[in-house]
Amino acid sequence: MSESKGNGARKHESLDAVVIGTGVAGLYQLYKLRDEQGLKVKAVDTATGVGGTWYWNRYPGARFDSEAYIYQYLFSEELYNGWSWSERFPGQPEIERWLNYVADKLDLRKDIRFSTTITSAVFNEATQRWTITTDKGDSIDAQFLITCCGMLSAPLTSVFPGQDTFKGVLVHTGRYPKEKLDLAGKRVAVVGNGATGIQVIQTIAGEVGSLKVFVRTPQYIIPMKNPKYGPKEVEAYKARFEEFRKTLPHSFTGFEYDFTNGNWKDLTADQRHAVLEKIWDEGSLRLWLASFVEMFFEEDVSEEISEFVRRKMRARLKDPKLCEALIPTDYGFGTHRVPLETNYLEAFHQANVELVSVKNNPIKRITPEGVELTDGTSYGLDVIILATGFDAGSGALTRIDIRGRDGRSLKDEWSRDIRTTMGLQVHGYPNLFTTGAPLAPSTALCNMTTCLQQQVEWISDCIAYLKKNHLSVIEPTKETQDAWVAHHDEIANTTLVTKTHSWYMGSNVEGKPRRLLSYIGGVGTYRQKCDEVASSAYPGFAKQ
Repeated sequence: MSESKGNGARKHESLDAVVIGTGVAGLYQLYKLRDEQGLKVKAVDTATGVGGTWYWNRYPGARFDSEAYIYQYLFSEELYNGWSWSERFPGQPEIERWLNYVADKLDLRKDIRFSTTITSAVFNEATQRWTITTDKGDSIDAQFLITCCGMLSAPLTSVFPGQDTFKGVLVHTGRYPKEKLDLAGKRVAVVGNGATGIQVIQTIAGEVGSLKVFVRTPQYIIPMKNPKYGPKEVEAYKARFEEFRKTLPHSFTGFEYDFTNGNWKDLTADQRHAVLEKIWDEGSLRLWLASFVEMFFEEDVSEEISEFVRRKMRARLKDPKLCEALIPTDYGFGTHRVPLETNYLEAFHQANVELVSVKNNPIKRITPEGVELTDGTSYGLDVIILATGFDAGSGALTRIDIRGRDGRSLKDEWSRDIRTTMGLQVHGYPNLFTTGAPLAPSTALCNMTTCLQQQVEWISDCIAYLKKNHLSVIEPTKETQDAWVAHHDEIANTTLVTKTHSWYMGSNVEGKPRRLLSYIGGVGTYRQKCDEVASSAYPGFAKQ
């Protein structure tokens, strides 16, 4: 039932479920609950169109670094075969078109509210339902609230004092304008050199008048090999649909490749080097996600593989000063996000490109004219592009006022300690389901579509279980959640990843509780644990 009072009046609506977000997870979640279970569901999105990450991140050079043919939905071969990719790692415009194809093919738009932001969600203990409020003042009463907000969707936009005073154009990559920016001949700065910054830098270096790149933390890189696809290549990958459907969900990272090169210690130095060279030449993330698993646990292995990559980078950079600023030495390869790149290092050899190291001389403020460093050095600029990252994993949810039992606030709880149960539910918040949330393998170290599909399916099956058994509410117990957090931390703390400072650990957000945001026990292992809970009728979850 829904009602509205007069033109422009606030609306009140009752639904079975509300889905927040229409990216990869949100589109599939809407389809699963509406088409397969016949529930009354609406999806809500701040954006004007579908796509999630691939709607918002339209900065120059944005593209896949998962192979296109595995960054796919695997529940329908017809849907899979109905779209053909133009290259191995397509760019943002093509990816956005693909997600629009999915929305149209599944007829999802009629149940999506665009240009609408969920501002609050409060669990009503008397009715055992959620009261959800939008920025338009409308309210929705729903039994289930499913967040598909994305792992990297809360951009860190207000980073430096004085940003509002800048007389030129200042944008964050995660909110890059649709109309694009005319950068030709302009004095441009890119702040940040993570995966996003690298894509921007290598793309615009030849277009701008001058480019200042403000670098704090050096990054290991892998050169991308991105062949174009014609009918022959498309036919070849489409023939592998059943193989992908059977294997991707059970691999360590949800990719088509896995750690199958043998044990590091069992190989000679020459054999190890041959494996690394072969994988390096593939031009994909395989070196990171499927070479030798020991590099995540053993210092000596990490150092040898790290030095292998450093040598490759030194050979391209040549200049000792560039090497010092751009090649990491204080953390191991793979313990931070590893970007793919195309001529990124070579961009710094161009006469119009200047690297500005801010590791020991940070940006003090943005001035009306440009950027000022701590030592007083100033740079006059026309355009500033902030590639300053995100409040990963938790930020998209803490920016909504979510309140569970006894008025508890998710934002307040997560400001002290980020805890979930399998990244799918949170104790104290009945019938709140989460995808891409902390302590699941989807915050990082996973082919996103593989992980998000699994989470959507688990959530959908859980809701179907409740309906079948005439139950209205489900929530993990405190003991169950504590056990999952302990299991997650035990695995995480055996790795070298937790010994570093990166957004994986929340280190890029001041005051954020330190914990590895992504489950690192493996995609296949995580799926098995989730399946065991479901097949045993959700032990450790309070139901009524």
